Amino acid sequence: MHRVLVVDDEPQMLRALVINLRARDYQVDTALDGTTALRLAADRHPDVIILDLGLPDMDGVEVIRGVRGWTRVPIIVLSARHTSDEKVEALDAGADDYVTKPFGMDELLARLRAAVRRAEPAASGDGAVVETDDFSVDLAAKKVHRGGRDVRLTPTEWHLLEVLIRNAGRLVSQRQLLQEVWGPSYRTETNYLRVYMAQLRRKLESDPSAPRHFITEPGMGYRFER
Repeated sequence: MHRVLVVDDEPQMLRALVINLRARDYQVDTALDGTTALRLAADRHPDVIILDLGLPDMDGVEVIRGVRGWTRVPIIVLSARHTSDEKVEALDAGADDYVTKPFGMDELLARLRAAVRRAEPAASGDGAVVETDDFSVDLAAKKVHRGGRDVRLTPTEWHLLEVLIRNAGRLVSQRQLLQEVWGPSYRTETNYLRVYMAQLRRKLESDPSAPRHFITEPGMGYRFER
């Protein structure tokens, strides 16, 4: 049974989430503010955190940074903030996913299940070889295979692929990708990402026009799915 920490200062929202989660056999802890959230995260070691950003005592981004100081537990932000800058700030702070209010409960639960699945293999090691239905990536040997053949990637393509794979399932912001692959001075050059993501999809996806593994979150970033 997985434990979820839900952090939200709206009692009605908190109650709805608790009812839906417990109905699906999750253990649930709740917090109405950031201070309580940080204490419960340390005491109860949840498998996933669902976090609202608008808390009475501190901004939710501060909670993300506090949690990220010692654990990689998946954090799903659930917020009414819709601007790209606010989403990027939360993702850069260490959030794994971002769901805007109002939201569909089925979608949130699906994202929660995905976060749990992604976190479980991470505990057993860093996974030197990543397998998908279309290709495999050997991170240690820096090789990619598709259809029994080696796939030639440029150094930049490989670096981009490696960052995405090492964050498998997590939404990686455009700013983070640009900074890690090209450097701090390129953090606004989103056209670089469009070009190189198109090249990765052409080389590795069975249908680049309908990608299954390199997913775009418009205005936010990219995610690698196995």
